[in-house]
Formats: sequence, C-alpha cells, structure tokens
Amino acid sequence: MQIRELGEFGLIERLAQIVDESGAGGQPRSDLIVGIGDDAAAWKSRGLVQLGTADILIQDVHFTLETTAWRNLGWKALAVSISDIAAMGGFPDYAVISLGLPSDTEVEDITKLYTGMAEIARQFNMAIVGGDVSEAPLLIISPSVIGRVEKDRMLTRSGAIPGDRIAVTGYLGSSAAGLRMMKKKPELDPVIASALIEAHLRPCPRVSEGRLLGENGVKSAIDISDGLIADLAHICRASGVEARVRLADIPVHPTVQAAFGEGSISLALSGGEDYELLFTAPGGIIERVKQRLSIPVTVIGEIIGGELGKVTILGETGREVEWEKRGWEHFGDH
Repeated sequence: MQIRELGEFGLIERLAQIVDESGAGGQPRSDLIVGIGDDAAAWKSRGLVQLGTADILIQDVHFTLETTAWRNLGWKALAVSISDIAAMGGFPDYAVISLGLPSDTEVEDITKLYTGMAEIARQFNMAIVGGDVSEAPLLIISPSVIGRVEKDRMLTRSGAIPGDRIAVTGYLGSSAAGLRMMKKKPELDPVIASALIEAHLRPCPRVSEGRLLGENGVKSAIDISDGLIADLAHICRASGVEARVRLADIPVHPTVQAAFGEGSISLALSGGEDYELLFTAPGGIIERVKQRLSIPVTVIGEIIGGELGKVTILGETGREVEWEKRGWEHFGDH
C-alpha cells in the first residue's frame, strides 16, 4: 500500500498507533495534558528552564535510502535532536515530528521509520506528542524536541573562558568512518565494518553525561555534529575566545585507526556526527568529571584569550599544523 492510498489522516492515525503501542506516547505521564490529535501538544511547566530544538534531515543531502534502512533512519533522525538537549545538560521530554513524503512512499517503510523513532524515545523516557505530514518531492524529516534543565546547570556555547581545558567524551571518527564504509565499501573485516556502520546509523546521545557535566560545574559544551574543529569554533565564537588543540591527544577510536591508518585523524577532526560532548572547564572540574563518568574523557587542549573564533591545531613538535577541512557546513563546498 502506498501513502496516497492510505491518505494523510489515515497515515496520522497509523503513526499515532505505533507511538501508543510502543509506550512512547507519554501516557500515563501526569504532566502531559494533550498529546497527538489536537492542533498542538500541551504540558505543565515544571518550574525549570524549558529547552527546545529542531532539526531537518533531507533525502540525498543528509542520508540516502540506498544505504540507510528506514528503522535506523528513524532512530538517527530523533537522536540528533536529543543530542542537542544533551549538549545543554538537559532531559529530553517531548518530540514533535514533521514529515514531507512522496505520495508513492510505502506505508510499511514509514511504519519502520516511526518504529525507530519510538525505540529511541522509549530509551530516553520521552514522548512523541504530535507533528505534521505533507506531500513532498522527496523524503524530509523534521523533528523538534522539548526538554528541561535546571538554570544553574545549563550548558551553553558561550561559557568558555581563558584558562579552561578542552575535553571530549568517548572517541571520535567512528561515524565518519562508517559513512565512508557505506559509500565506498572498502574491504574490511565484517565485524569492524558492522561496528563502524552502526556508529553512523544509530548514535547514542550523551544525555546522562551532559547531566553530569552540569551537576559538576561545567558551563560550556556542544555536541559534535559538524566535526570537532567546526564545533569547537562555534564555542570559541560564542565565547569570544581562541582554542589550541594538540593533534596527538585527539581520541581516535582504535577501530578507526586499525581500518584507516593515517587517514583516521582526518575523520576524527572533520568527519562529524559522532554526537560526543565537547566541553571546556577548569582542570579540577574535568578531573572530577573523569572520575564520575563511565566513559573516557580526554583533555585535548586549552582555551586562550586570543583571536575570536580561532582554532589552532598543534603538531607533535608544538608547531601549528594547517588543516583545510574544518567540518560540515551547509551551502559550502562539499
């Protein structure tokens, strides 16, 4: 059956059913007043800072259906917005999903898409409460996520100050390596290939890690979506500072190193879509965070009071290394 046969409202009913049956519909949450089915969702305020973010994923720009299964696409589409909430130190509470769909899209495929969204929503105890559906010439997915955070624990891009250390959670480069695997299909061990592709298609937002950063005095953070260099530059511009990063300290995932050798550092610096947390704080706070997080935390450089927005990369000798590819930018040369 194709979407044109089911119709707009039949499709909405089908998606609402998936959400309800999956447990991602927000019931029996006492704070949810109105969910799917009205002009807007409504919920009670908890007296905290409310967080809101929106993303858009466009077919053949952000993904291709030739390499991405519908269920994984649903997971990732919502994961990227949840990661924005994590980067602010918050909890994700509600999601509103808007879809642009070609009329010949198979209903079974959209069912799989929503199943992937429901899976990650359930993992983070959040509710999908509505959205919109429209006909479009290609597939467009636009999730919006609402979350919350205590005011004194909120993380922002503008909180970095000279003297801060720069740190990152986890390892970098796996997602970009997975994307390269999907596009170019190099001959690698099937286990390695599967792990890298999984990292690209099903990222896990660092919600609990973001919460812990805020609880321990970190003020500045961002999630790594555009690439380490590009996202660190976002922090530097917002904070009016400069950053120095040591190339030798970048935590490239061992699997990426094994698969791509010397090319792995480029994937870690500029590849993006790792959705790890990049943050700055005094050294003592970072040491405390290291002790309390169950995943690796690596100090990769320092914030200095230099040229606004500049990110300098230092090689093993301490001299500056030129790096042309900074990361992903829409409307740039790709």
